[in-house]
Amino acid sequence: MKLSIVPFVHRTATVSDCVLGRYTEVQERTKLSEVVLGDYSYIMEYGDVWCADIGRFANIASCVRINATNHPTWRATQHHFTYRAGDYFEGAQNEVEFFNWRRENKVTIGHDVWIGHGATILPGVVIGNGAAIGAGAVVSKNVEPYTIVGGVPATPIRKRFSNDIIDGFEQLSWWNWPHDKLQLALPDFRNLSGEEFINKYS
Repeated sequence: MKLSIVPFVHRTATVSDCVLGRYTEVQERTKLSEVVLGDYSYIMEYGDVWCADIGRFANIASCVRINATNHPTWRATQHHFTYRAGDYFEGAQNEVEFFNWRRENKVTIGHDVWIGHGATILPGVVIGNGAAIGAGAVVSKNVEPYTIVGGVPATPIRKRFSNDIIDGFEQLSWWNWPHDKLQLALPDFRNLSGEEFINKYS
């Protein structure tokens, strides 16, 4: 399959109220709602994403849940008949304020992030550029740029690079390069270490 400036959405995927960038890919049985998916980002099979801003070059594996919504634990019942009353009772209305509260806790994912198979990202989490989320992780807190996290709940494992190299990538912001420059730099993306890449292009 050759990607293009027209987003690829598998015929079994469901996409509503979304903005999909160039060279994006949404695979089988994935559901996206109220999502911004940046250029070159992809999400594999059986993903479920609601109310999230996802940067460019995000790599999202299969069975990932982003913004697994919260229920009202402070109420007499946690069941959604209270805020989705229109689905249950004649003449009742859904609770707009509750859904607005959920939207205030959207997930924000930076550029060049990798999210492993089966990970869950909880509401309000911010994941920095270049971070890596381990398979099966449950991310309940913000993740610093270029940090690898894993586990339940997810905790830091290590940084991908030294702080100087991380600062270099943040300043370089290669994810904003035009398509032709990315192609010209392809051999260096493949063969240079992070430090060598920064030294060449900074």
